[in-house]
Amino acid sequence: MRNDELVVMGFVRGAFGVRGWVKVQADTEYADSLFDYPVWWLGKGEDWRPYAFEEGAVHTKGLAARLKGVEGREAAEAMRGMQIAVPRSELPPPDEDEYYWADLIGLEVFNADGVRLGSVSELMETGANDVLVVDDGDSRRLIPFVDAVVGSVDLEARRIEVDWGVDY
Repeated sequence: MRNDELVVMGFVRGAFGVRGWVKVQADTEYADSLFDYPVWWLGKGEDWRPYAFEEGAVHTKGLAARLKGVEGREAAEAMRGMQIAVPRSELPPPDEDEYYWADLIGLEVFNADGVRLGSVSELMETGANDVLVVDDGDSRRLIPFVDAVVGSVDLEARRIEVDWGVDY
């Protein structure tokens, strides 16, 4: 599976218990929606491997999951930090004016005056709204991903226009 065919949905936080379960941090709107996918791809960079999802549970601090072939605490702990992805082909298409976070990473951000503010390096969920983390090499800006600030998102042009000042 190529990187461009996968969408990262979270990562392994470590081992959960002694029977090979992993703690999962899901970066999805509903954490347990990750359980809807029968195969998870785990890895980093160019190195990905499929694991069949066997069962999962929601806990107060995240998710716990059992993956086929992961036996014992040591095997689960060895997966700490691995990203969890699913094939893009298995994702439902986003609704109009909705975006997968993975599609926003790397987009160039410009303000209404045409000044480049940087590119999206990550997104954060704050509870009130999502926030674009925009890096330009010298500085980092946190820009709310809300209608009042985001003017347009053009995935094909890989560009986001925002109502945001250079000195904010």
